[in-house]
Amino acid sequence: MATPLTLNTDRDADGTPRVTVTGEIDLSNIDVFTRALAAANGGTRDPITIDLRAVRYLDSAGINALFDHADIIDDLHVIVHPLLVRVLTVSGFSKIARVEAG
Repeated sequence: MATPLTLNTDRDADGTPRVTVTGEIDLSNIDVFTRALAAANGGTRDPITIDLRAVRYLDSAGINALFDHADIIDDLHVIVHPLLVRVLTVSGFSKIARVEAG
């Protein structure tokens, strides 16, 4: 059974795509998450914002998906709940993408 996950894709005031995520990101729903990220950037290297402020749990599959997208997007901006900042810092993700506590 997949863990509940809600995704909403829209654009910031400057036109940057934003994917807002609510719930938990884990192996059971990682395909839905990665498809939403791929659809948001439309196959380009253009900047994207991922809003994870309402995500309280992010397993290694979620972290790997973020790394994968950081490799193909020139300016990946990730806003996270303060509890997740340490995870993204220790993993090294904050060295390749902008991580902001929100």
